[in-house]
Amino acid sequence: MAGMSRRKMLIGGSLAALPLIHELVPHGQVHSGIAQALEPQHGGGGAHSTAAHAGSGHNGTVGRVDPAVNGFDPAEIVRDFDWGTTRRTATGTVREWEILAEDKEIEVAPGVKYAAWTYNGRVPGPTLRAREGERLRVRFVNASRHPHTMHFHGIHTASQDGIPGIGAGNIEPGRSTTYEFGAEPFGLHLYHCHSTPLADHIAKGLYGAFIIDPKQGRPEADELVMVMNGFDTNFDRTNEIYAVNTVAFDYMNEPIRVKRDELVRIYLVNILEYDLLNSFHIHANFFNRFPTGTSLEPTELTDTIIQGQGQRDILELRFPYTGKYMFHAHVSEFAELGWMGFFEVYE
Repeated sequence: MAGMSRRKMLIGGSLAALPLIHELVPHGQVHSGIAQALEPQHGGGGAHSTAAHAGSGHNGTVGRVDPAVNGFDPAEIVRDFDWGTTRRTATGTVREWEILAEDKEIEVAPGVKYAAWTYNGRVPGPTLRAREGERLRVRFVNASRHPHTMHFHGIHTASQDGIPGIGAGNIEPGRSTTYEFGAEPFGLHLYHCHSTPLADHIAKGLYGAFIIDPKQGRPEADELVMVMNGFDTNFDRTNEIYAVNTVAFDYMNEPIRVKRDELVRIYLVNILEYDLLNSFHIHANFFNRFPTGTSLEPTELTDTIIQGQGQRDILELRFPYTGKYMFHAHVSEFAELGWMGFFEVYE
C-alpha cells in the first residue's frame, strides 16, 4: 500500500481484508463499514474546499452513532464536568472520585467498532474538576484485563505520579489504589494511563481532562470541553479516524449550540497518538488563548492554534452573529477523516 493515503485506503474498503492482530495488546477492530461511514454526505471537495468553506457541501457520516450503543454521547460530554463528592475536614475540603478502568467496544463512526480501554466506560474519561487548594483523592479500580495506572499532570509527590515502578506502580487486573494530592496549580490539566507500551495505552482511550479552577474563579461562561483524539483501526500505528470527543463528525450532525454574544470558554486538550501535532481552527471568529490555563491573562488573539500531544489551552470567545460556524483541525486529512464540527449560534 505504499503511496496510498489513509483516506484512499478507507474509501477503497481495503480495511476489511486486513488480518486481526494478536490478543495481548489489540489496537482496534477492522470493520467493513468504515469506507461508507466516512463518505461525504453530499458532493463537494474536502474539508478545505471552496464548497466546504461556503457551507454548500461538507464531509460527514451517513447517519449518527447511537449514544445508547456507546453508553456516552459527545453532545453531553462537551458540557459534562465531574466534580466528584466533597467532605469537610479540619484542614479543608477533600474532593473524591472513583474511576474504573474497563475494556469496552465502542463505535467511533457509524458501523466502525473499536476495542477501547476506558475510564468509567467512556472515551475520553470523565472531565474531573476541582478548586485550587483542595485535597484530591482518586480511587482507581482496574477491572480491565491489562495492567493500568492513572497519571495526573500537575504538582504532586513522586509516590502519587501513577507510573510503573514508583509508588503503587502498575495496578494489576482486579486490584485498586488511591491517588492523593493537592489541587495545584490552577489550570487545564490531563490524566492518562502511563503503563507500557505507553502509546498503546493512550491510543486505546485511557485519558481525560482535569480542570483546577483558580480560587477567585473565572468569569461566568458557557463552558465546553474538547478532547482531540484519533483511532488506529487497522493496527498500522497511524490513525484512520480523527475526532473531538471520540465520534467522527458528531458535531457536524449535532452542532454545538451557543448563544449569541455569550462568553464561550473551551477547554481544549490534544491527546492524539501517532501524529506529532494537532490543531484547532474556527471560522469567522477569533478567540483569546490561555496556554494551559495557568494565567488569567490571554497571550494572544487568534483563530488557529497548534498543540503537541498532552498540550492544553483554554480558549475564550463570543459569537457576534447568529448562524452555523465550522471548527476543525487545520490539517486537511484530519478534517476529512472526522475532525470537524459546527457551532450553531442562536439569538
